[in-house]
Amino acid sequence: MNRLTAWLAMTVVACVVASQAAGAAKTVQARWAITDLGVLGTAYRDGSASGINGLGQIVGGNGTAGGKQHAFLWQNGKLTDLRTLGGRDSGASAINGRGQIVGTSLTAKPERLHAFLWQDGKMTDLGTLGGRSSRPRAINDQGQVVGESITASGKPHAFLWQNGKLTDLGTLGGPTSDALAINGHGQVVGESATANGRTHAFLWQHGKMLDLGTLGRRYTDSGAVAINDRGQVVGTSFEATVTQTGRHGHAFLWQNGKIRDLGTLGGAYIDSDAVAINERGQIVGTSHAASGKRRPVLWRNGKIVDLRGLGGGYSEAVAIDERGQVIGNSVPAGGALVHAFLWQNGKVTDLGTLGGQESEAAAINEHDQIVGVSNTKKGIRRAVLWALPNS
Repeated sequence: MNRLTAWLAMTVVACVVASQAAGAAKTVQARWAITDLGVLGTAYRDGSASGINGLGQIVGGNGTAGGKQHAFLWQNGKLTDLRTLGGRDSGASAINGRGQIVGTSLTAKPERLHAFLWQDGKMTDLGTLGGRSSRPRAINDQGQVVGESITASGKPHAFLWQNGKLTDLGTLGGPTSDALAINGHGQVVGESATANGRTHAFLWQHGKMLDLGTLGRRYTDSGAVAINDRGQVVGTSFEATVTQTGRHGHAFLWQNGKIRDLGTLGGAYIDSDAVAINERGQIVGTSHAASGKRRPVLWRNGKIVDLRGLGGGYSEAVAIDERGQVIGNSVPAGGALVHAFLWQNGKVTDLGTLGGQESEAAAINEHDQIVGVSNTKKGIRRAVLWALPNS
């Protein structure tokens, strides 16, 4: 989490450079401005941004003058300290279209980590399911919050918080579960242990948890990570075998009671994973290419598109907006550290840094605004906003 001795926002504009390798997507640097969102303490504290809504309100975590980490809200050029639930540290993870913010905070003694909801200048403790801690994963525009909480038995269970009440969503027969996303209709997805010791993706609706299964015999486990308002669910289904290169799986789309394999780029590792879906049913994730490099990918109209990244050995997609613009993180060709990028209409834009060697994108809204973190020349990590002029 980041800081600055006054929070005069620092603006760096990248120059226009174009390069294209044979068979690779165009990589350009456009006139995107990167703004340092400032600090809650001194110039030498770290910070990062994790979410942004359509109003341009940004949330994340930032270091304070006393060496603590606090959740923040940035809007109209002003940084606000959201404080804590009485403990030392806090951090905000997401914000909805109404400006409601969720995150985690340490409580006063006994010190516990609890989920919170911040609105109208007040931080509310969402409590737990009887155990020591809770953690929010997502919030929709109705103010419904989902996440994971430790129960009285000591096991983590998925929860839904709404109208002041925390509800245990149960499990698929095993001891644990975790809710990872919620759509505008209150449908919740995540993963849960089953009675036979596996982990399966679930959809919770109308008070019941539905097992979404796996992609077949080879695939013993699965987990869902996102759902849109059409009820389309994406996630990854995993093979039982763990090899020297790890545990492999395939991204899936579940809709209308059926689960479908989204496929891969055909690399030697033959794996892929999905991370996000928009309302048009466009899905982003990653897959190994035939070269062995991990690439960001877009699934649309039944086909997989290699987004290439910035040309280095590693790339990942993070999010997609309703116009099909994709953000992610990638090592540039010849580079060693990751840079945030934007993919749109077949072109990849290196979003640059605050003068340091590294940056990472976290979220995008519908108004050409992207948030994340970047290193300064001095190596300090700062919360940043990338935006086109007049956005």
